[in-house]
Amino acid sequence: MKGLKKIALVTAIAAAPFAANAELKAMNDSAMGNVTGQAGVTIELETKVSIGQFKYTDEGSFAVNDIVLGGAGVTADGETTDATTGEVTNGLLDQIQIKIDVADDGDAIIHVGSLQTDATTGAPVPIDWGMTAGSMELLAGSNGTDSTTLISNLAMHGDLAALDLKVDTATDHLNMAVAFDIDDMDFDVDFLGVGIRDMVVTGAGDNFDYDGDGLTVGSGTEANEGGYDLATPAGQLAYGKLSKYANVNLDVYKGAGLGDSTATDVLRIDVNNVYMDMSIGAIEIGGTSIGSVAMDNVAVTNTKLAIYGH
Repeated sequence: MKGLKKIALVTAIAAAPFAANAELKAMNDSAMGNVTGQAGVTIELETKVSIGQFKYTDEGSFAVNDIVLGGAGVTADGETTDATTGEVTNGLLDQIQIKIDVADDGDAIIHVGSLQTDATTGAPVPIDWGMTAGSMELLAGSNGTDSTTLISNLAMHGDLAALDLKVDTATDHLNMAVAFDIDDMDFDVDFLGVGIRDMVVTGAGDNFDYDGDGLTVGSGTEANEGGYDLATPAGQLAYGKLSKYANVNLDVYKGAGLGDSTATDVLRIDVNNVYMDMSIGAIEIGGTSIGSVAMDNVAVTNTKLAIYGH
């Protein structure tokens, strides 16, 4: 697969400095083929990213200003204070472990998980994340002065329970499976005069039928919901990622357009499933709350997108 060959080339270039003081010996294809069963690569990461402006330009432009991505502490609601030292969280996106493996069939498998474990259960502690953005704007062309602020004062934080990526060499598909939640999200929709406060996204919970057999864990009659053996610690952990966190599973690849479309070589995104609950604590119009909204057992399935230029 051409993509994996490019990955191999980039990896080789990145590794060059570490080999500067070592004796290098060429390996032919046959010798490399005998190197099997070796461990993959593990990367531990902590970071905080700030972007002054992201701009997409066609005739006019769409701009996102003052972006910050890090831990939950980049938002005011996500800050925590150490009870012993009194120090406020540093806002880093940290405690991240990335494991990269290439399977025997050539598939690339990437797992993003947590370095932290619960002292009592030994289960991984979800990775806290946070994001803020000052504004999102539509801008007129280079000779114009008109602009419209779509969204401003965006702040959200939550947890990432799992992120798994797989590049399948048989289908040339990138599969992505992610389990996450949003503990709090606030933003203003300026051009409508609407404010969204305390948006929360979680898993669909025990009252949702994940495997489509008509039973739920909450009914007390389903002991193996979603294919997980709930009598075992491993099964409970796997099901916890499913029920406590919003789950998204999708495939990304190059394909044809949808239906009667004649488009070819388009970017295809197939949303296999999205399972979640969502609530909004307050919807404000003119600075005054008009009420709250909740959606239970949201399931998006069999959804396909074809994206290409025109």
